[in-house]
Amino acid sequence: MTKYQNQTRLLAAVDCIIFGFDGNALKLLLVQRAIQPEKGRWSLMGGFIQPAEDADTAALRILKKLTGLEGVYLEQLHTFSGPHRDPIERTLSVTYFALIDIHQYEKQLSDEYHAEWFPLTEIPSLIFDHSEMVKMAREKLRYKAALHPLLFELLPKKFTLPQLQNLYECVYDTSFDKRNFTRKVLSTRLLVKQKDKDKGSSKKGAFFYKLDNRHYKAHFHSFLNIIPNPPIK
Repeated sequence: MTKYQNQTRLLAAVDCIIFGFDGNALKLLLVQRAIQPEKGRWSLMGGFIQPAEDADTAALRILKKLTGLEGVYLEQLHTFSGPHRDPIERTLSVTYFALIDIHQYEKQLSDEYHAEWFPLTEIPSLIFDHSEMVKMAREKLRYKAALHPLLFELLPKKFTLPQLQNLYECVYDTSFDKRNFTRKVLSTRLLVKQKDKDKGSSKKGAFFYKLDNRHYKAHFHSFLNIIPNPPIK
């Protein structure tokens, strides 16, 4: 097959930015890099796209190999293409991000590559431009969460309003007035109150809620009112 003349070879890779919530803190899933350069340092889940793969397939394969996680929804974020981002060879990286409930996937997590969850406030130094990738993913998360109920992907099927508020505060790195937040959330008509309570945090306990999937499409725009000043994309 004829090749393009006078062109330099570029490698293509993928990196996966996995955010998780454990009910208390928003976290990032990292692995220890297994190859040189930077072997042993903390890294996002990444690897090269193989000749017979597209980027989506490669991302799912690499995530399964490095963490044991599968069935995780990945959304393409951005292509990082700086000429010097990899010191070995010119490599483009297609990044993906995902949101998961940590407790739902904790049994899947493989120990082979030492994947660990780190609170976003305690992220260690990362290889190459991975810190820039995480920063961009956080900005995208804040933008999208202000427009629709994206953050429910981080919660169990049943959750309390304090858990939901804690999640929003973690994502936006701010505090919300409890009474005002509760009023706005319940006004969306997207939550169904359950009969049982979570009594693990207090004697009185807090009622569980579920997302009302039946009215999701009709009322999801009402979540625009939860965040006073949604970030601009």
